[in-house]
Amino acid sequence: MSILLQKQRKNHNQSQKGNRFLITINVLGSAGPIRFLVNEEELVATVIDTALRSYAREGRLPVLGSDLNNFFLYCANAGSDALSPWEAIGSRGGRNFVLYKKQPQTQMTDSEGGSAAATSVLGRKGSGSWKAWLNKSLNFKISSH
Repeated sequence: MSILLQKQRKNHNQSQKGNRFLITINVLGSAGPIRFLVNEEELVATVIDTALRSYAREGRLPVLGSDLNNFFLYCANAGSDALSPWEAIGSRGGRNFVLYKKQPQTQMTDSEGGSAAATSVLGRKGSGSWKAWLNKSLNFKISSH
C-alpha cells in the first residue's frame, strides 16, 4: 500500500512542476491551426520544433521544412515582437500564436564584383513602387488615391 502512495505522490509532484495548457498555432499560408499541449516553461524553440513536426506529420501544405531557425513565432494578441527562441512559451500569457517563415535574403553583386546590399524581393526600396512595376509589367494603369 505504501508503494502505491509513493507513486501517487511522485506523479503529483511532477504535475506541479509546470502547468500545461493548450496552444493554437496558425501557420501563415496553411488552411487551419495546429493545436497541442505544452508546459508553460517549455522554450519557444521547442514549441516551434513540435509545431513543425506536427505540421509535417499531417502532410500540410505549403511544405515548410524542419529547420526551426527559419521561423518566427509571434504571440497573436501581445505586441508585434517575435518571441525569443530562449524564452518560456508561457512568459507572455498568450495561448494563440502565429508562425512565420523568415524571408530568405539574397546577396546581390554588381558588375565590378563588389557586393551590393542584401535585398529581398518584396523589400526593394528606391526602385519605385509596386504599382509602377505592375504598370510597366502589365501595361495597366493603377490610379493612386
